[in-house]
Amino acid sequence: MIGTRNGPSPARRTLPLELRWDRHREPLPVRWVIPKGRRSRVAPSATPPAAGPLDFCDRMRQLCEDVTDRCEALRHVRMPAVLLSFTPCRNRSLFGLQARVTPLRFRDGRLTRRHGPVEYQVQRFVVDGTEMLYILTFCLPRFLDQPFEEKLVTVFHELYHMSPAFDGDLRRHPGRYAVHSHSKACYDARMSELVMEYVADHPEPELFDFLRPGYQDLWDRHGGITGAVVPRPKLLPVGWATPRLAARERGRG
Repeated sequence: MIGTRNGPSPARRTLPLELRWDRHREPLPVRWVIPKGRRSRVAPSATPPAAGPLDFCDRMRQLCEDVTDRCEALRHVRMPAVLLSFTPCRNRSLFGLQARVTPLRFRDGRLTRRHGPVEYQVQRFVVDGTEMLYILTFCLPRFLDQPFEEKLVTVFHELYHMSPAFDGDLRRHPGRYAVHSHSKACYDARMSELVMEYVADHPEPELFDFLRPGYQDLWDRHGGITGAVVPRPKLLPVGWATPRLAARERGRG
């Protein structure tokens, strides 16, 4: 990005402030979940076989909607404003990124944030007319090869990161460890408790049964696995932080 000695110029921004997808005109990009980082695009209009392929993001959305409906600690999450996607892992190692939640607002839900003399905004994502506040991304196929309970813990873990105000910001804990509180182990232990409560005597276990097999078994059962892939939102300059700086920049032009 072209800039000045005071930082990137908002007037010279080249990337769009807003990205839009529509299921009828410009659907979300869909790809096969291929191991070893290889990618093969699946046309959104392609007709899948009768038994598959498994749409990972659709199944995960159904699960998350049920989780946020049944779990008191997660009822603040509004899934229509959460974009589900996957990112291909670079190797078949079981260790590394499993999932991440990307907030689409700054602290306390603010749309812009000042850095030096420039105001910045995160790219806004709109799907079927609804603006997204979070992107929930799973690293595949690595995530699918984890033990069943750990997969569910990861799902709860990421949903819990979303602010109780559901304003596009992350949940913030007191102290210096604002994201995972003072102990990530305690954080995960709490998520395990929530998972056990959720699974116990669940009337519709088929909602999460797709997480029981590993990647290869799931692929074989459905003849393939697909999911949505979207770019990571960019941080873009939108204006100068003060009228004086804006006037100075106009004078240079």
